[in-house]
Amino acid sequence: MAYKQLKLWFDKDLAVLLADKLLMSGIPFDKTAFVHIATQGLEDMELKARVAYMADALYQHLPFDYPETVSKLLAILGPENEKETGMFKEYYWIMPIAKCVEKYGLADFDTSMEAIYEITKRNTGEYTIRPFLKKYPEKTLAILLQWSKDPNKHVRRLASEGVRPRLPWAPKLDQFIEHPSPILPILENLKDDPSKYVQKSVANCINDILKDNPKTGKKLIQSWTPHATKQRKWIIKHALRNLVKSEDEWAMTIVM
Repeated sequence: MAYKQLKLWFDKDLAVLLADKLLMSGIPFDKTAFVHIATQGLEDMELKARVAYMADALYQHLPFDYPETVSKLLAILGPENEKETGMFKEYYWIMPIAKCVEKYGLADFDTSMEAIYEITKRNTGEYTIRPFLKKYPEKTLAILLQWSKDPNKHVRRLASEGVRPRLPWAPKLDQFIEHPSPILPILENLKDDPSKYVQKSVANCINDILKDNPKTGKKLIQSWTPHATKQRKWIIKHALRNLVKSEDEWAMTIVM
C-alpha cells in the first residue's frame, strides 16, 4: 500500500464512515460536530498526523471514561480479517481507533491489551503496543509471549512485529537495540510458524537485531540451523538477506 494513497483515505469520507458505524451500533454520537472537527486542516497533514488528529477528534466526541470508550470502539470493528493481507487496504479505517488506545490508554494496561488484541486481528497493533513496551516492559513482554502461541496468525505476528527494534514508521525501541535478549523467547516460539505472514515478521525482527547486535543475531540463527524445518529455513534466509547482499562469508555459508 503506497504511503501517498493511504494518506488520502484519511479524509471527510472516513470521518463520515466512523460516525455512521458508531451510530449504527446504537452509540449516541454527534456526527455533524465530529465530521466538522475531524476534517479541519487535514489537507496540510501527512499520514501520521492525520491519523492522530482524527483519533483525537474521535476520542473527544465519545463522552465516556476510557474503558467504556474502548468498548464502544471495539463494538464497531466488525468481522476478523481471515486473510494475511488487507490490514491497510480494507481495514485502514481502524487506524484512528488504534491511535486512541495508544494515546489515551497507557494508564489502563488491561483494557488496552484487550483492545490491541482485537484491533490486530483486523488492522494491526504493532504501533500501538510500543508505548506499553516502554512503560511496562515486563508486563507487555509477558503478554506478547502468550500471544506468540495464539491460534490467530495476526496476533502471533504482532508478537514479533511489535518488538522489532527498528520497525519502520515507528519510534525505535532503544531497550531492545541495546539488549535484544528479552525478545528472543518470542522468536523461539515462532521459528516454525506455518504462516508466511508471521515468518516474514520473525525474519524482519532478526534482521533488525543483526544490525545492532550481530553476535546475538548470529548465535540465534546458529541455534536454529540444525534440523531446521522448511519454515525455519525460509526465516533464516530472509533474515540474512542484507548480510548475503554484502557478501558476508558467514551468512552465505548458512543460507547455502
